[in-house]
This record gives sequence, structure tokens and C-alpha cells, in this order.
Amino acid sequence: MLSPESLAQIDRELTKYPADRKRSALMSALRIAQIEKGWLSNETIEFIAHYLEQPPVAAYEMATFYNMFQLKPIGKHKITVCTNLPCALSGGADAGKYLQQKLGIGYGETTADGKFTLMEGECMGACGYAPVLLHNNHSMCKHMTPEAIDKKLAELE
Repeated sequence: MLSPESLAQIDRELTKYPADRKRSALMSALRIAQIEKGWLSNETIEFIAHYLEQPPVAAYEMATFYNMFQLKPIGKHKITVCTNLPCALSGGADAGKYLQQKLGIGYGETTADGKFTLMEGECMGACGYAPVLLHNNHSMCKHMTPEAIDKKLAELE
């Protein structure tokens, strides 16, 4: 279900916790699986649960609670725009509108070529750098003016 490399990463995460606390590695294991697969199918979520010797419901609870987990296929590049009030007032709303116009999609949608998925996100803890975008849950992009957005999209092409 997962590559040997991903399983080795999960095994490394397991070493951080006592043997009877495998559930503590659940979030990391789901993140590792999502990086490999691009999203978390029911089969992948259940595989992770069984691998960590946890009830599947525990993995489903985590996968459905946190918005960083994708439960359906998304584009190669997930762009999350912070639309929380401070960012919205500091250009986040404009950045979101610009991205929607530029990509031709709305929030929660993926471009026809499968390259980009645009999401709306809550506070990313970077109000001083607004507007901010998060690329694939890992890379924070700061001061995202239309020019900066154009540059970032060109880099991702």
C-alpha cells in the first residue's frame, strides 16, 4: 500500500513514542501517506490504522478533523489562501480573488489540467506577512501581491 521509504519514515516516527503509544504517530503517518499518494483514500487511512495497530475509526477521526488532510484527489499544487480576518483585511481577500481569476477556479476546485487546487484556510499564524499562501501544506509564501503570485505560479509550472 505504501512504499518501503514511506514505511521506513513511519517506523522512524514510531520510535519517538513508547511502544504502547503508537496512536501518537498517527498524524505523522497520515501526513507521510498523503505526501506519497497525494490524498488519503479510505483504503490508505485503514492501512495506516492497521499498520499502527489502531482501530480504523481513530485514523478516520484524525483524517477528517484536520484540514491539512485531503480525502479526495487534488491538484499537484495545493494553494491555501489565508482568509482569516487579519489577512483578509491585509490583502488576503484580494489575493484569493486574484488567484481565482488567474487559475479560473473557485475555492475547493482543481484546474482542468490537475495542476492546481485552491483552498481557503484559517489563520496560519503569519499575520505580519499578509497576505500569505500555503503551498502543499509545507511552504509558506509571504506578502503575496499579484506580482508575487504570478512569480510563484510560474515557478510551479
